Amino acid sequence: MTIQPISLTSIGDAATIAPSGSCCGGGSCGVASAPTPEPATRDESELLVEGMTCDHCVRAVTEELSALDGVDGVEVDLVAGGSSRVRIRTSAPVTDDTVRAAIDEAGYRLV
Repeated sequence: MTIQPISLTSIGDAATIAPSGSCCGGGSCGVASAPTPEPATRDESELLVEGMTCDHCVRAVTEELSALDGVDGVEVDLVAGGSSRVRIRTSAPVTDDTVRAAIDEAGYRLV
């Protein structure tokens, strides 16, 4: 999650700041609440993986990728004996080399 600094202009035109603890920012004193930070950016990548033939293969790839820092979700569309489509949702950067190593560890090959 990224926290962005807030300037006085982003919370309204109030020229004074209330003493510590005397303002809730709820708007009743004329100062609006600070904007709610946006949720962390999520990325989705789609890969092709060869060598998977069954649900066990899908579980192995899903477990290896899910264990990576920053990975929030993995979906696999199995194409037995062909190139299966793997979608990875992340909330933090994950390098291509890290993804490749995880797939290799599971026993399969990134196309």
